[in-house]
Amino acid sequence: MGRHYEGHLVADGLRFGIVVARFNEFITNRLLGGAMDALLRHGADEERIDVAWVPGAFEIPLAAAKMASSGRYDAVICLGAIIRGATPHFDYVAAEASKGIAKVGLDTGVPVIFGVITADTIEQAIERAGTKAGNKGWDAALSAIEMSDLMRKLSE
Repeated sequence: MGRHYEGHLVADGLRFGIVVARFNEFITNRLLGGAMDALLRHGADEERIDVAWVPGAFEIPLAAAKMASSGRYDAVICLGAIIRGATPHFDYVAAEASKGIAKVGLDTGVPVIFGVITADTIEQAIERAGTKAGNKGWDAALSAIEMSDLMRKLSE
């Protein structure tokens, strides 16, 4: 059997970009708080974390692409909240945001983490931003740390 690679949750020395959608800001602020808490508790330096605010989830991939292609970040964390309404707008925005975020990571080779909540109701979004269902911002930050470490190991 060949080598076994696994990323670890140590953020010392890593640099992170975070893209946050302003739409549904009462949710995305909680996601950002969770992400920052996770990064700092795992050794990241607050001075090495940059945050870019965009109008909504649809705009996240473009800002994430700019950050990821700059060469300054070990990972980019994308945070947003898309809540279903009475029109199909939700489906289009959710699909394009998720595809765009995935494409940025594949195109740049930089871990670009999907921390966008898609929920049917405001209550579901609130639960996933720090109450009953944990905080998806925290979860996204842990993925960013682990993937950054894994990418470093795979490049050795």
